[in-house]
Amino acid sequence: MIEQLTANPVLLALTAFAAFAVAVIAIKIAVKIAVRIGIVAAIVLAAYYTAGYLGYVG
Repeated sequence: MIEQLTANPVLLALTAFAAFAVAVIAIKIAVKIAVRIGIVAAIVLAAYYTAGYLGYVG
C-alpha cells in the first residue's frame, strides 16, 4: 500500500489533497462547536452574575 502511494506522484498529490480536505472540514466543525460552547458559557456566566447581583446566589 505504501509503495503504491510513493511510487506515483499523482497518487501522492491526491492523498495529500484528501488529507488537507479532511483537516479543513475537521477544523470547520471544531470552530462551530467552540463558538456554540462559548455562547452557552457566556449566557451561563451572565445568568450567574445577574443572580448574584440580585442576591439570589451567595
